[in-house]
Amino acid sequence: MKVTVVGDTLLDVDVHGTAERLSPDGPVPVVDVHTTTQRAGGAGLVASMLMGDGHEVELVTALADDDAGGRLRACLAGIRLVGSPSGAATPVKTRIKVGEHAVARVDEGCGDPGIPHIDDATLDAVQRAEVLVVADYGRGLLSDERLRRALEERGHRVPLVWDPHPRGSAPVASTTVATPNLAEATAAAGVPGSDVPSAARAAVILRERWGCPVAVTLGERGALLLDDAGLPVVLPTRPMTAADPCGAGDRLSSAVATSLAAGATLESAVRAGVEEAALYLAAGGAASIGSTPTPRMLTIRPDAERVIADVRRRHGTVVATGGCFDLLHAGHARVLASARALGDCLVVCVNSDSSIARLKGPQRPIMGEKDRVELLLALECVDAVAVFDEATPEALLERLRPDVWVKGGDYSTADLPEARLIETWGGQTVIVPIYPGHSTTALAAALARVG
Repeated sequence: MKVTVVGDTLLDVDVHGTAERLSPDGPVPVVDVHTTTQRAGGAGLVASMLMGDGHEVELVTALADDDAGGRLRACLAGIRLVGSPSGAATPVKTRIKVGEHAVARVDEGCGDPGIPHIDDATLDAVQRAEVLVVADYGRGLLSDERLRRALEERGHRVPLVWDPHPRGSAPVASTTVATPNLAEATAAAGVPGSDVPSAARAAVILRERWGCPVAVTLGERGALLLDDAGLPVVLPTRPMTAADPCGAGDRLSSAVATSLAAGATLESAVRAGVEEAALYLAAGGAASIGSTPTPRMLTIRPDAERVIADVRRRHGTVVATGGCFDLLHAGHARVLASARALGDCLVVCVNSDSSIARLKGPQRPIMGEKDRVELLLALECVDAVAVFDEATPEALLERLRPDVWVKGGDYSTADLPEARLIETWGGQTVIVPIYPGHSTTALAAALARVG
């Protein structure tokens, strides 16, 4: 899918280090720098996310011809740039982090840049767009009247998702859906409060003012969408903790746009956006964008590594098990409950859809991985789920390093290649009995008989 992203682009720099002493010059921590990484921010982050999803991406933005601008262009390699000249320095936001926590942020060139010059190439890119994502970061690009007219016209023909900014411009009326966060929505609407009823009141006001549907993102509570009748619908997300939520709104808006372009209804598209934002945070957030590609086993929900770390801090026992779980049945539930009883948390390693198809043929899986994960997480005995794309979970186990690996069935540990891997860090493999008469194959056959 070809996606056109329009908006303000900046350079994000993350400085990671440790702090073990205070400066003699004042009561501030001394950060010993270990690594420094940089990536595109703002609309550039949205474009990088979409390219990472395999889409063809065109980024319509304003770029300065300075050193930071050169580094920003390098971060956007592989993305077609349509860059109007910027009359201001490239904005750079540097976050200094110790562990998972930011201790300071240094901003450069982040003052008012004025409205950049919009050239004909910018307008042409909007007019030929197949799906549009607007990422307004309040730096003037979306204030240009020629660009706004082009967006208004194109928004009547293709999906247009607009992520607004408190210092930015209002969405054009042809916007398919605007996606402000709760603080942005209540501030723009002049509604006090930070709860779901406040979000609903703000959404009603903003839809009337902007002339387009509004979905207010609610962080760990999901999102609130006004349906076609003007009634608020809350679309929840699963519980998730994240040290740095930066970029979650960008992830949501990009997923909403591609879902709409694929034919989803507005409610289904926003649901997909909520889900993708949660997965993005579980995978590490913005730090996972533009870095060295990693196996798809990073699809972990909730954050299995965080769950494991919490258990290990309490000197508890980490248990893991795995399988396809193509049709969840009572036999699965009993094995999972038995596994959970062996320790203080249970992480379930699940074959991805493509992994199952390679193992069992093109007619499998019966249920997609999102549904399988959701059903597993609904079980009280399951603390986290990790999806892996390989034939076996060995690479994922190497990363998670559980104390106990559980398999259900009539195996011996000698039959399991992962058993030898578990032993390398002092773990053990445990076989728990399966329950006769309960199998995915039998259940699938029974369903086929009744149609």
